[in-house]
Amino acid sequence: MQKITTTEQFNEIISGDKEVLVKFEAGWCPDCRRMEMFIDPIVEKYNQYTWYEVNRDELPDVAEKYEVMGIPSLLIYQNGEKKAHLHSANAKSPEQVTEFLDAQSK
Repeated sequence: MQKITTTEQFNEIISGDKEVLVKFEAGWCPDCRRMEMFIDPIVEKYNQYTWYEVNRDELPDVAEKYEVMGIPSLLIYQNGEKKAHLHSANAKSPEQVTEFLDAQSK
């Protein structure tokens, strides 16, 4: 998963015509650490997305703009628009994450 470190980089990445998935997280977040334990096979399975991660504390303006109120959150973007958002309350297990991603590909 590639890290996004600037707002300019974020805007450039989400503006493409290919769907990208951005995981918002933070170093202090226990649910984010838990997600790290199960996310790798999911990233491999759902490789139609290019996966990125953003530390929401480093880019709070981006997190606020896209209504990332809790972490970890997974957001899918295409052509500069947010297409889907898995809020942190529903991103606590591999099953919740895969159900979200399956629903996007229908």
